[in-house]
Amino acid sequence: MVKSSPTSKSPSAAALAGELRISLGKLIRRVREQAHPGDFTSAQKSVLLRLDRDGPATVSALARAESVRPQSMRITVAGLEVMKAVSGKPDPTDGRQTLVDLTPGFRKTLKESRTAKEDWLVRALQAQLSPQEQSELAAAVKLLQRLADF
Repeated sequence: MVKSSPTSKSPSAAALAGELRISLGKLIRRVREQAHPGDFTSAQKSVLLRLDRDGPATVSALARAESVRPQSMRITVAGLEVMKAVSGKPDPTDGRQTLVDLTPGFRKTLKESRTAKEDWLVRALQAQLSPQEQSELAAAVKLLQRLADF
């Protein structure tokens, strides 16, 4: 039995997927413009977000979580240490290990960056969308979350 692709059955779904990708990409770029520009690589950003979300971790644990070699993660973390975004301290349960975490100064910078992005987005929502459209968007966000979890 030949299985047909989703796009052959539903050209409107393919068009929607294309439009959604373009619109989300543009929105993400606009939101990023609102923050202070950083000199972080994508690997560094990923580590910073993981540490912010999950808390302190060893270089080995970060490497596993990011699916990279520990040597590569050491280089990424070293770059972040030079930028004073992260620092290491001995693991209280295993003194041979070092736990890497965000520095207090970087946490403040991260919070300010997020606030700037959210402030811009709130202003854009209020200026560009009616209350009814804002309600529709709230419902659509739930659908986008489901797609992101696919």
